Amino acid sequence: MSRSVLFYTWILDFKLAHIFPGPTDPAYAILTRDGDELHLSSQADDGIAGQSILVLTKDVDADFAAMKERGFVPPDREESPLHQGPIDQTWGTREFAVDDPDGNTVCFVQR
Repeated sequence: MSRSVLFYTWILDFKLAHIFPGPTDPAYAILTRDGDELHLSSQADDGIAGQSILVLTKDVDADFAAMKERGFVPPDREESPLHQGPIDQTWGTREFAVDDPDGNTVCFVQR
């Protein structure tokens, strides 16, 4: 949990609102960013890891630039242009994706 909270607060600019019972596993954390909430659990009820997370945002380009300024380095994944930086999708959104330290994909989407 500590590693994930550090990633989400330092690189993705979320703020830690609550963590129960504390920073050691198993734990449950609530993070906020511009009025949105992100919930993290270090113990999946169904035993399946690697959930996909979607964050609606007003400016994916500004978000991506700010993350790079804080040290985010896009992975070298030619098969996933979504991980390289913001792209325009055919369904009308602009988005990019990052993977957190536990392998969860976080997709930032601008309508």
